[in-house]
Amino acid sequence: MKALCWEGVNKLAVEDVPEPELRNDQDVIAKVTAGTTCGSDLHLIGGYIPAMRAGDVIGHEFIGEVVETGPAVRRHRVGDRVVVSSFVGCGRCWYCANDLWSLCDNSNTNPGITQAMWGYEPGTVFGYSHAATGLRGSHAEYVRVPFADYGAFTIPEGVDDDSALFVSDSAPTGWMGADLGGVRPGDVVAVWGCGAVGQMAARAAMLLGAERVISIDRFPERLAMTREHIGSETIDYTETDVGAELRERTGGRGPDVCIEAVGMEAHSPGPEYAYDQVKQQLRLQTDRPTAVREAIYACRKAGSVFVLGVFGGVVDKFPLGAVMNKGLTLRGAQMHGQRYIPMLLERVAKGELSTRHLATHEVSLDDAPHAYDMFKNKKDDCVRAVIRPDGART
Repeated sequence: MKALCWEGVNKLAVEDVPEPELRNDQDVIAKVTAGTTCGSDLHLIGGYIPAMRAGDVIGHEFIGEVVETGPAVRRHRVGDRVVVSSFVGCGRCWYCANDLWSLCDNSNTNPGITQAMWGYEPGTVFGYSHAATGLRGSHAEYVRVPFADYGAFTIPEGVDDDSALFVSDSAPTGWMGADLGGVRPGDVVAVWGCGAVGQMAARAAMLLGAERVISIDRFPERLAMTREHIGSETIDYTETDVGAELRERTGGRGPDVCIEAVGMEAHSPGPEYAYDQVKQQLRLQTDRPTAVREAIYACRKAGSVFVLGVFGGVVDKFPLGAVMNKGLTLRGAQMHGQRYIPMLLERVAKGELSTRHLATHEVSLDDAPHAYDMFKNKKDDCVRAVIRPDGART
């Protein structure tokens, strides 16, 4: 079968790889009907995530059709149209039982690397290096889904493919930021990043009762999309001092909740960007924490900062003094998809949550390397490119 493979830093290729087979009795095999580019993949492509090997299949946000089931699968049948959580959870360990699915104790079968980096291993995610098991990704014609009764969800009638697709990862990630960030009715919420996850975090904050939501980015098309489809206020950080602007809009206090949805390759117009860029390229730090720093400084005293963007290791000039002396609550997590996906599918079906506008481009699997080039370099106003193994629709 065809699949999109990582072949080295900034090198992708569509290759022939063996079709997946059932390995455990709780697996299903799904025929992938659509996947999408994701900002987290750019960290893989750029060489910032360790333990990638030439030939690894990437991709983690997808929907598909069940074509084969293991003997212990109870909740799915051949022919089911499903959306699959990007993180895999066993459904039985302490973390899964407590709705902390991305921290599953049993899904990551290669824990040594992340134990050495972080002290403990998280769960596994599709197509995200051998530090996360090396499970094959979803930019392929078929994919094996472990623990399918817990990680795959039947798509309700009336929910179209493009809307369901972003409930695989972007929507639950954004919702988690607002939920675990502690958004309450009447709050003012600031969100760094107007990509898919940032937009979903902003919409989640509104649905959880925030009085005002302010989204921060620099790309005009993303800012316009966020205003039109999400309804939040926006700030172009290249045109103003973000901290001063947020204080002005909040009566001098600052946002109650700040959500960082940018990650380890954050950009800024100030001198700190050059500093972080040089240190990252020299591997003196692994990540650029520009947006996290700004969120910490901007948040009101005793407020909450939630880190949604992917970070891999260590950063420099982290404002720990601001966290402590301002009395901030600082949290972060990878996406607990199984906790949110059923609820989000219901909200999409009811029209409370719109996701399909995120699909700005569509390509066949053969053109997937071009899709990532558009996505990475923000060409043609690309917010997300949908990748269809059966070919792009005309």
